[in-house]
Amino acid sequence: MALTPERPALDTPAGPERSLVGGDPSAVTTPIVVANGLWSADDPAAYGGGPAGLENAHLAEIERSGAAYRDDARWGALDVIPTKADYLLDLIRMNSLWPLLSGLACCAFEMMSSATSKNDIDRWGMFPFRASPRQADVLIVAGTLTTKMAGPLLRLWEQMPEPKWSVAMGDCTCSGGRYKRSYATIQGIDRIMPVDVYVPGCPPRPEGLIYGMMKLQQLVKARRGQWDERRVGPSVPEGI
Repeated sequence: MALTPERPALDTPAGPERSLVGGDPSAVTTPIVVANGLWSADDPAAYGGGPAGLENAHLAEIERSGAAYRDDARWGALDVIPTKADYLLDLIRMNSLWPLLSGLACCAFEMMSSATSKNDIDRWGMFPFRASPRQADVLIVAGTLTTKMAGPLLRLWEQMPEPKWSVAMGDCTCSGGRYKRSYATIQGIDRIMPVDVYVPGCPPRPEGLIYGMMKLQQLVKARRGQWDERRVGPSVPEGI
């Protein structure tokens, strides 16, 4: 059937910018590079006029102020008992991690699969996923974090009791993934909150998540008794 002028062939080059033959091949192979930095809105008028009233960028301000740097992992009689008691408590915490139900996108299916009878994440000392942030100490962010969802996610993170840890699961969570440079996607959750373990993949298999949780157990053991040195704000390496 002959094509009319109103319906041109889709594979017909309409110009140098649409043609891969005879055009600039480097434009196709040029990597996408986004400098690391804290999250900020593209539109200065969005979210109440900038970072001052932003609900998903306040952890950086809290960390700079130093108001949150206090030992929240000790309570009651532990204030007078020697700090060696913290080492024993951290060993208990290491073998009883309670993740929070916080699936955001397709990575959540792999996170759910890690708790099935085939993978059985419970055998490694990681208890079934909790439905309340007040009963969890590990936030597994599984999937794409949009700008609109960043506020509710940080609210869950702040409602979790100390000590707590964060795991970034999947490429979109770690660095934006296939939505890199999208105006609606956070280019890595470490731009708005601290991250302890990164689990790359699109999506990572349940075995990858279990391995990442085992690495988190090693971190808990290595950092025992050092809660006053933890990161409160974003852990993104700025200036890269």
